[in-house]
Amino acid sequence: MLQKGILNPQINHLLSRIRHTNTLVIADWAFPHFKDLEIIDISLTRGVPLITDLLDLLAPNFKVGHIWQASQFLDTNPQDVIEIYDSKFEAFKANQPNLQITRLDHDAFKKMVPNAIGLIRTGDPTAYGNLILESV
Repeated sequence: MLQKGILNPQINHLLSRIRHTNTLVIADWAFPHFKDLEIIDISLTRGVPLITDLLDLLAPNFKVGHIWQASQFLDTNPQDVIEIYDSKFEAFKANQPNLQITRLDHDAFKKMVPNAIGLIRTGDPTAYGNLILESV
């Protein structure tokens, strides 16, 4: 029986299917539904869990080479929130020093979503906090 790390069997199953250059979307509570994309909804209530909570659990074992986020994230969030996300990205750099972070328009971001292996929906209310993680 798993006793630490990610205990959710659906998330573990999704993560085990992600291979080199596949992508995973981590989204907030209000992110649009994509009918042909596997969605695992772990939202409990507004703010629980946060996207950054999931990043903490993924960083030790999920090797990420590229992270995409909407550029509007920088315009709509206070500096302390931006710094929290940036610190989470740094944790991924421990496994992949050449990690790239790209911020692009939200509409362009959403066009990338259908190509993902799956989407994990959180209870996060952070404006434009959604991420696409590409495995290495």
